[in-house]
Amino acid sequence: MTSTLRAIFVLAWFAAAPAAPAVDSAVLQAQADRVAVIERAKRSVVAIFASEGEGGGSGVIISADGYALTNFHVARPCGKAMLCGLSDGRIYDAVIVGMDPVGDVALVKLLGRDDFPAAPMGDSDAVAVGDWAYVMGNPFLLSADFQPTVTYGVISGVHRYQFPSGTLLEYADCIQTDASINPGNSGGPLFDAAGRLIGVVGRGSFEKRGRVNVGAGYAISINQVKNFLGHLKGGRVVDHATLGATVAFDEDGRVVVSDILESSDAYRRGLRYDDEIVALGGRPIQTPNGFKNVLGIYPKGWRIPLAFRRDGQRHDVLVRLSGVHSEGELIEKLARSFEDPMPMPKRGEEPKREGPGGEQEEEAPEAPAPVPRTQAPPAKAPMPEIARKHYEDRPGYANYHFNRLNRQRVLAAWRGGSKLGGGTAPWILSGQTASGGPFRIELTDAGVLLELAGGRLEWTAGDDFGHPALPEGSGGMLAALYLWRQLASAEPDQSGRLDYLGTIPAGGAGAPADVLSWLRGGVEAWFYFDAAGRLITLEMSPDPATDPCEIRFSEYGAGPGPMPGRIEVHHGDEIFAAFSVEQSSTQ
Repeated sequence: MTSTLRAIFVLAWFAAAPAAPAVDSAVLQAQADRVAVIERAKRSVVAIFASEGEGGGSGVIISADGYALTNFHVARPCGKAMLCGLSDGRIYDAVIVGMDPVGDVALVKLLGRDDFPAAPMGDSDAVAVGDWAYVMGNPFLLSADFQPTVTYGVISGVHRYQFPSGTLLEYADCIQTDASINPGNSGGPLFDAAGRLIGVVGRGSFEKRGRVNVGAGYAISINQVKNFLGHLKGGRVVDHATLGATVAFDEDGRVVVSDILESSDAYRRGLRYDDEIVALGGRPIQTPNGFKNVLGIYPKGWRIPLAFRRDGQRHDVLVRLSGVHSEGELIEKLARSFEDPMPMPKRGEEPKREGPGGEQEEEAPEAPAPVPRTQAPPAKAPMPEIARKHYEDRPGYANYHFNRLNRQRVLAAWRGGSKLGGGTAPWILSGQTASGGPFRIELTDAGVLLELAGGRLEWTAGDDFGHPALPEGSGGMLAALYLWRQLASAEPDQSGRLDYLGTIPAGGAGAPADVLSWLRGGVEAWFYFDAAGRLITLEMSPDPATDPCEIRFSEYGAGPGPMPGRIEVHHGDEIFAAFSVEQSSTQ
């Protein structure tokens, strides 16, 4: 066949062939939407590198001022400061802020600007199996240009429980996905189909002969992170919560209490051995792992609802959660080695691949190191000046600089907004009790005087602070009121230890409040402040094994001057007293 005939034949064949079907416009639109979501979301993804030595991983920015989430097992080897690269090719110094070693979460702060691209946070409790999801990050630390690797998959499971890794790490209530997760992805974001942050990637299942994900990866739920975020912003090393009780299946398949500490708040609220756990934190409990999942999303000190059943009768109570670790124990464990949930890569490292005959193929060449501020920092480089200005070392804290900032912020908002007298003049409050009788309370630097229709009671501050806990049955109301006045003028670094604790819902409900913790004279008191800077609750515990005295302040604006119009005193499950403030003097 001549070339001319061959060309004619080919043209005739194509002319006779059916035309390729047009791509459905909905498919093209879905693709365009997906590309747009990825383009928008990747701007908040961080490539994290140790400032000196090896190590690193991924992260995600959550606020315009530079706060970013990553894993504890990523931040820990990076030390106090690290380098963070964004998809625009720029690199920033960053400093550690707070750490949650048990939950494998760390908070860092990128420095140098206040308009960082931040990822919107979603609701991980709304995530369902089968939802589309994206994982973005820096697998094998390959992204020398800081362009994150993007993998796409589905949500494979929700409310998964992963047993502790090594001595600390416990993945409770986590999200499972088949989107590819590999070493270096640690700390990076898990996004939903709309680009909302629903989890922080941290753990994967790997083929034993290499470091390649087998299709099961896990992310810490963003709702768990939200519960801890206020504590992390306070520069703290955060502890997780325990109920002070363990559970197990009984012979009928019920989840029942298998052991309980008599010193726990759950015991004081009435929980006993063999009681059936019906719900915890508002979530039905059907398995012991489900019980662990709920506990794992709360920090120490939160109060959450507990429902239990005994002899067919349901009981609903609020329980205060204690810490998994004792004072100092968590800090001590940080000094020990532990197993990372994912192998830590080196820069440019790729998994070894087996060739057709089973032999190892040559590894890919090492990717170039990221371009830092001006040049690669030398080994053992000193902390950059910009990071040093944002770091303060103090035993028991990840970075006390941020605790100091938050403490000053809360005190300034309260003292400035309330305009309470902070001098030596006594505070005098008077009005009516709940029973209708008159009261007068005088608060001075020396102590407290309470006058009622039936008599008077005087308490003087001494070395044995909080004892005796007067009036009897209140848990120490007079000592707590004394601390209220003292906080108005206290010098934080001279009057005991005054720290920013984090954010906790006051009374176990409502929006999280800023909490200051004041340890003075061996007694700890917690002060809860709402978003307007008003003091709404004060809890004082002369003895950690007993119920605290809880004073609630409300009806601001109804009372005289800066005082609340109502003061309620709670102890245990009872209201001990209530005062309607009609007159006051604080100057």
